Amino acid sequence: MLVTGTGEVSAEPDTLTASFAVETSASAVDEALDRANTAATRMRDALVRAGLTSADLQTSNVAVSSQRDDDGGGITGYTASQGVTATIRNLPRAGAVMSEAIAAGGDAARLNGVWYSIEDDTALLTEARKKAFADARTKAELYAREAGRPLGRVIRVSEVTPGGGVGSGGTDFRTGADSPVPLEPGRQRLAVTVTVEWTLQPDRRSS
Repeated sequence: MLVTGTGEVSAEPDTLTASFAVETSASAVDEALDRANTAATRMRDALVRAGLTSADLQTSNVAVSSQRDDDGGGITGYTASQGVTATIRNLPRAGAVMSEAIAAGGDAARLNGVWYSIEDDTALLTEARKKAFADARTKAELYAREAGRPLGRVIRVSEVTPGGGVGSGGTDFRTGADSPVPLEPGRQRLAVTVTVEWTLQPDRRSS
């Protein structure tokens, strides 16, 4: 007998991941790259000044594309972009940190989205697994009673754990460093779903 159970827990997130980027345009490719490099460096420096370490920063993409005239003919310029993903653990300061980084990047700055998470969710997932298995057992015992058969041993257990944090996205966002980005972390929901296979013992009443 296959039975599925679900367990959920929630807690306040302790980590915010922000996806920053810079985007610049120029008539020459090297000029576009130089502008993007300068803006990205200013943004990274601002994040480091705010207390982030090199382990908290990761280059997410580097790209160069050409701009063409309306009829798709000749190249009229180039656009360069760079992305950096920042992990911010000081949530009370997160809004100010984001504003400072965006201000440092100037008009080239972009904010593509933010995601909340719990850095160490081991204990929470353990609790969710216990709840999921208990839910599956309760259902299995009900079905066994309705079938008039004692519930037997567990044969197999499989688990599905949804990944990812709570996020929000946006583009072309700018704000001054004296105006922190307003943030509401809310609560992080963790859910585990297990599928458990039980045996059903013979009906003792028929023996």
